[in-house]
Amino acid sequence: MCVEDRISNFSDHILCHILSFLPIKEAVRTSIISTKWRNLFASISIIEFDGDLLRRLTDRNIDSFKNFVDRLLKFPDQVSLDCFRLHDGISSWNDGISSWNDGDHDFDVSGWICAALCRGVKEIDLKLYNLGDVPPDVPPVLFTCHSLVNLTLVALGFKIEVPSDVCLGNLKTFYLESVFVCDSINRLISNCHVLEDLAFMYCSVANASELNIQSPSLKELTLYFDPPDIDQYSVVINAPNLVYFRYGGDIVRVYPLGNMKSLEKAQIYIWFGSETNAAHLYQGICNIRSLTLQISKEIFPTSRLPIFYNLNELEFCGDICSVKFLHCVPNLKKLILKYLNYAGTQWKGLCIEIPSCLSFHLKEIEIEIPRIDTHMIEMVSYLLDNAMVLERLIIISTDRLTTTTEKRKVRNQLLQLLKSSKKCLIVIL
Repeated sequence: MCVEDRISNFSDHILCHILSFLPIKEAVRTSIISTKWRNLFASISIIEFDGDLLRRLTDRNIDSFKNFVDRLLKFPDQVSLDCFRLHDGISSWNDGISSWNDGDHDFDVSGWICAALCRGVKEIDLKLYNLGDVPPDVPPVLFTCHSLVNLTLVALGFKIEVPSDVCLGNLKTFYLESVFVCDSINRLISNCHVLEDLAFMYCSVANASELNIQSPSLKELTLYFDPPDIDQYSVVINAPNLVYFRYGGDIVRVYPLGNMKSLEKAQIYIWFGSETNAAHLYQGICNIRSLTLQISKEIFPTSRLPIFYNLNELEFCGDICSVKFLHCVPNLKKLILKYLNYAGTQWKGLCIEIPSCLSFHLKEIEIEIPRIDTHMIEMVSYLLDNAMVLERLIIISTDRLTTTTEKRKVRNQLLQLLKSSKKCLIVIL
């Protein structure tokens, strides 16, 4: 029985697009289908070399692979690239690393990057975890490439030297993690004129004590820090159109220029630092509408919090949220509490005045807690007794050790609590 080959009737452009969704090894295998397919794989627009491919290489085929990559990347008259992705591999069984820069196989990583740039690549994604004794050089042309839209550099100890003529005129997404940068990183950021999303994750900055982020186009900013001396390091943010801000790690001195009035959502995860630095950061984001907060109790600035007048939704992760904090969010409509250990005793008898958000605005509360105990019931009792317009209370217990009998007893106890809002629905999961 003869079966018609309809796929081969598609144009080369469509076939190359289909091949771009396949692993490079599978794309190459299609060359044996027919004469039409023989060289199609060389025109795919997405090229990815990952750790799985690297682990499958042997001493016998390593030279053939190098020749194949040269043909794939450097062959003349090829189409422009949408993406070039190069990832090291981490073995799950022994945590070993398979690296494209292991020093044994002499892969031309810098040459591959240059070849991709020469083909007008739009996205470069490098995740290199083992740079060896001689890390590959970052080609200077990487920082003057006008075709680049998305750039990801994840490389432990990778040093970046930014040329004086840096200009990434079309770069919109820039992700840096675990790289070693010089003070010229400030010039790099300011010369990305349409940058919208910047992530600076656990990077070390040499010859500078300040990271200066000047970007009127920036909409999303992610900063994670673990500096050796947090008191000697600072971040200046001048991003008037910033909408989303995420901060994690150790708290350094953060100086937002203005209160970032366009900011709508922030996620703050702080584990170490000073109360002064934390309070300064909160002051700079006090106009936000949605906040996720996790902070150690040692640096929680209970007496130096600003008033978050615009905050509608708060997700608090930790064991230190109390009635005092609710006084800082007078217009809150949704409250999510995720306790790591216990609810504590901060909910009874600490203040006479009821927070205005409970009296007039709070409509939904979600509580996630390891175990429902007397402290938890005390907290729920306080909330139900004072939340005048509450519509829904959801309680989630993550303790799988609690017996069915214990759960039923606690459920009945919670359902018997008095409610100021008669239309409040209580859901216990």
